[in-house]
Amino acid sequence: MTTPFRRILVKLSGEAFMAPDGYWLDPQTLTALAADIAQATAAGFEVALVVGGGNIIRGARMSAAGWIDRATADSMGMLATVMNSLALETALNAAGVSARTMSAVSMPTICETYARQPALHYLSRGQVVVLAGGTGNPFFTTDTSAVLRAAELRCDAVLKATQVDGVYSADPKTNPDAVRYERLSHDEAIARDLRIMDTAAFALARESRLQIIVGSVHAPSSVTAILQGHAPSTVVAP
Repeated sequence: MTTPFRRILVKLSGEAFMAPDGYWLDPQTLTALAADIAQATAAGFEVALVVGGGNIIRGARMSAAGWIDRATADSMGMLATVMNSLALETALNAAGVSARTMSAVSMPTICETYARQPALHYLSRGQVVVLAGGTGNPFFTTDTSAVLRAAELRCDAVLKATQVDGVYSADPKTNPDAVRYERLSHDEAIARDLRIMDTAAFALARESRLQIIVGSVHAPSSVTAILQGHAPSTVVAP
C-alpha cells in the first residue's frame, strides 16, 4: 500500500444519509457508503467512523429558535448520531464488514459504551468502529469529536467526506470563481475562516499534529479513492 495512511477516522455528515425526497435515511446511500468502507478495509486501511446527526436534528439550530436550551438540544443531537451509527453498522455488517457502534453517551442495552482501549483493540483486529454520541457533552460539534477520537485512537489522519471535492476559497456551488486549495496549514484554515470544520476542531488537530483530508462523499468508491490518492482532495496539515 503506497499511501502514508493506515488508520483513518472518516467523518460523515448526517445529511449524507438523506434520501432525495428529504427522508432522513436512504437505504441506497447507506449501502453505497458501506460498500465504499468495505473496499477501504479490503485495501488494508483500519477505519473508524464518526457520523453526524444533522439529517435528523441540529442542536444549535433548534436552540437558536429559542424554545429549547442548547444543552438539551445538543443531547437530542447526540441521540440522532446514535440512530445514524446503528443504521451504518447494520449496512456495514450486511456488506461483510465486522462493525461495532460505540457511544460516548452510555446506553448499554442499545450499543457498547465508548472506551479507548476496547476501540483500539477492535481497530487492530480489522473491525470498523462507528463512534456515536459526539464527545458525550453539549456545545461540541461532531467535527471536534472526530478530531478528538482520531487523536485518542492514534489515527494517521481524519478524512472529512463532504459535499465537495476539497476546501475552496468560497462556496463553489454559488461562486464559479472559487479556488480549490490543494494544501493548507491548520493556521491558514483558521485565519481564512474556511468553515469546513469548526475552529475548535482545527485547533485540536493543530495541537495533535493531525492531518485533515477533505474530499467528496459522492463519487463512487470515494473514501478509498481519496485515501489512495486517486480522487481530488485538500490536505490540511501542520
